[in-house]
Amino acid sequence: MSLVHAHPAAATGSGTAGMCALVAGLLVAAAYGAGAARLRRRGDAWPRRRDASFAVGVLAIAWATAGPTPARSLTGHMAEHLLAGMAGPLLIVLARPLTLALRTLPAGRARRGLVALAHSRPVTWLVFPPLAALLNAGGLWLLYRTRLFAATQDSALLHALVHAHVVAAGLLFSFAVCQLDPLRRRWSPTVRGGTLLAAGALHAVLARTLYAAPPSGTVFAATDLHSAARLMYYGGDMAELGLAVVIGIGWYTARARRDRPVTVPRPAALPPRSGS
Repeated sequence: MSLVHAHPAAATGSGTAGMCALVAGLLVAAAYGAGAARLRRRGDAWPRRRDASFAVGVLAIAWATAGPTPARSLTGHMAEHLLAGMAGPLLIVLARPLTLALRTLPAGRARRGLVALAHSRPVTWLVFPPLAALLNAGGLWLLYRTRLFAATQDSALLHALVHAHVVAAGLLFSFAVCQLDPLRRRWSPTVRGGTLLAAGALHAVLARTLYAAPPSGTVFAATDLHSAARLMYYGGDMAELGLAVVIGIGWYTARARRDRPVTVPRPAALPPRSGS
């Protein structure tokens, strides 16, 4: 059992933040569903599997971030981390929310603003795969290998900020690696695949260090610590495998499209001359 305990005020604040997270998740999922329904009403194709992927991803993140601050099992915390920072973001990215927004927004200021934001230099740098990987993996190393994790148990605000970073970094990393939505620059599968391998290695090493020692300032039972580390190790592998499959399918599809033979239409036969 952890020797870190949350104060009652922190628990109350976390409960309020959790309820807000769940309500926000439902609203975001409903907005996506409304946009997809609008496309279908006007005759455009939009796979329903994307609706399901987005809804499950958003609600998984909302459920994970709605967890209370009081010290619980590290394994339970790690399950929330995997949902909020890896599985949920991947499911959201697979649903291509930016593409949906661009197709549903009418031509005008809002649509132009969204395009300008997606193609802006700051966003381009944030979804640069190595930088996105550094923000994602670096944040986890900071959380688990410093006293930050212990500090989140006593502060609802800090707990919420850490959750927000985990979700945002996970979304950025998934967007950067998958590149399913239209962005200003598309990086090659080699860059994205190499970044994924490096990030996976950092995640695996972090899990191994967590197996050996808990976060600074905390004490967990050995069985709980080892279970959490194994969940982080193998759960991370599963999420990274999903990202690798997306990269592979994208590479194969692009290559098949590039290698597809171009059919040139044969010219129509000339009509016979009159009198011949």
